[in-house]
Amino acid sequence: MIYLDNSATTPTLPAAADRARRYMTEEFFNPAAAYSPAVREERAVNTARKTIAGVINASGDEIIFTSGGTESNNMAIFGALKAMRGQGRIIVGATEHPSVYEPFKGIASQYDVMEAPVDSIGAVDIQKLEEMVTSDTRFVSIMQVNNEVGAINDAETIRRTIKKKAPGALLHMDGVQGFLKVPFDARYCDFYSISGHKFHGPKGVGALYARSGVKFAGGQIGGGQEKNLRSGTTNTPGIMGMEAAVRDYLENLSEYRARMRSCKLHLAEMLTSLPDVLLNGPAVEAGAPHILNASFLGVRGEVLLHALEEKEIYVSTGSACSAHKKGKNRILNAMGITGERQEGAIRFSFSPMNTMDEMDRTAEVIASTITMLRRFKRR
Repeated sequence: MIYLDNSATTPTLPAAADRARRYMTEEFFNPAAAYSPAVREERAVNTARKTIAGVINASGDEIIFTSGGTESNNMAIFGALKAMRGQGRIIVGATEHPSVYEPFKGIASQYDVMEAPVDSIGAVDIQKLEEMVTSDTRFVSIMQVNNEVGAINDAETIRRTIKKKAPGALLHMDGVQGFLKVPFDARYCDFYSISGHKFHGPKGVGALYARSGVKFAGGQIGGGQEKNLRSGTTNTPGIMGMEAAVRDYLENLSEYRARMRSCKLHLAEMLTSLPDVLLNGPAVEAGAPHILNASFLGVRGEVLLHALEEKEIYVSTGSACSAHKKGKNRILNAMGITGERQEGAIRFSFSPMNTMDEMDRTAEVIASTITMLRRFKRR
């Protein structure tokens, strides 16, 4: 099997799974309890906060544990807006993940919601963003890494652009595809979302960075956990497993990033040597190290996906959260990629576990498959 859909999810590291299991079967106590084993567990959870915070130059008390990227994104949006008074302008990137894009569509009748366009490589157009920002802009949400083509948005530039006209505006960045893969400094945003299963942690756990001092109402209410910002019994096994995955990445950070980029560059070189194959997004060496998007003209992406599946090579045609939605690809549309080029688009996403031999095999299978599919289509 060759797994090249790591932006959808990643296999949990054995060390992360083992640690999660330990906190299910041995250290199973509720950290909110008052006796010593529970207090010990609470300390472990707070250590995990510091580990995650350290990756983005934040402090542990700015990390709120959640169930994953969707909850973190939703909480950042609704928790910030709930704490605000009055109305105003909200700006959302045109290529945001559905867990950001859809909430803003839902509140368009209450706020002046504007959609920030992206350029042809999938990064937010800074000049057009600047034109959109007004003095009453309250909240801006822009993803760190485009989850379909790997374009990187620079938080420092975006923050500076916003603050020129709207010093009080808050900036949220969806870091689900960027965390650990691309360097990031939380000083340049107010909220930052992560999801454990995107970097070999367990599913069902994530975190939200919320800048200290920012007015924020949080999410779920009830038990008062997470400083009363996100109630619910602490998912200690998930958090411990996620921390184990973070620590593994940090111990091998340069090597992991280099491995993913090498796979990406190698596969890109082989694919572009084939006829009628075009790459989408930024220059291969400029984008995130783990995402490559290519269009195979004359072939439907979904058909190619299933043909590769028969050979046990797993890829995607875009975000997993949009995989069952019919119609045009909103992300590629926003980039101006339409028609046959959009129809034939495939996303390859890598992990440090992928190898060069897998890239060679994938390119070999794709070469023979697209030749066969194009002949079939012409008939």
